[in-house]
Amino acid sequence: MLASVPGGPTFKRLPRAVREQQMLDAAVRVFSRRGFHDASMDEIAEEAGISKPMVYAYLGSKDDLFRACVHREGTRLLESIVAVVADDLPADEQLWRGLRGFFGFVGAHRDGWAVLYRQARSGPSYDLAALRTRIVEVVAGMLKRAVESQGRTARDEDLTASAYALVGAAESIADWLADHPEADPDHSAARLMNFSWLGARQLLRGELWQPSSA
Repeated sequence: MLASVPGGPTFKRLPRAVREQQMLDAAVRVFSRRGFHDASMDEIAEEAGISKPMVYAYLGSKDDLFRACVHREGTRLLESIVAVVADDLPADEQLWRGLRGFFGFVGAHRDGWAVLYRQARSGPSYDLAALRTRIVEVVAGMLKRAVESQGRTARDEDLTASAYALVGAAESIADWLADHPEADPDHSAARLMNFSWLGARQLLRGELWQPSSA
């Protein structure tokens, strides 16, 4: 069945959830190219192949639409990590799977990463800090379970600091990956795994590096 808006495009009727995802897909592409301020609802509607009034009717203002994009991409990112990290896996396998899930998301959703990591900083307020904190908590929890599996304990501040360092390094590499579509996400995961596992093994042994002069 077809519907139309006077002066606008003709489009097929789709279930609301499907139509909303179509709009979000188009908005993510436009926001990733233009940024929040330079993106227009006209361009987003054209990208989605629907009328501008329909975008407003379904998802609200440009501010609302941008927040919805950030929320969806952030949720996808977190789920891509949590879904592959099982508590019963060895510590190195947990870390490897988590990194693969993270970089796999970036490789598959480069526009989504651009919106999350670049454009969201200049868009309408959205609690990205809460999303990042949640990811750090997941990583810190993974490290804690790994340490405890070795019959050891680690201070919460050491676990949190290590998690922040790992997440920060992953974000930097992911930002590079987003600009290099020819790059393999698994190779990016392996590079960071090689670097981070050296420090993780120290943490598993309950040790912190000390300078030779100490």
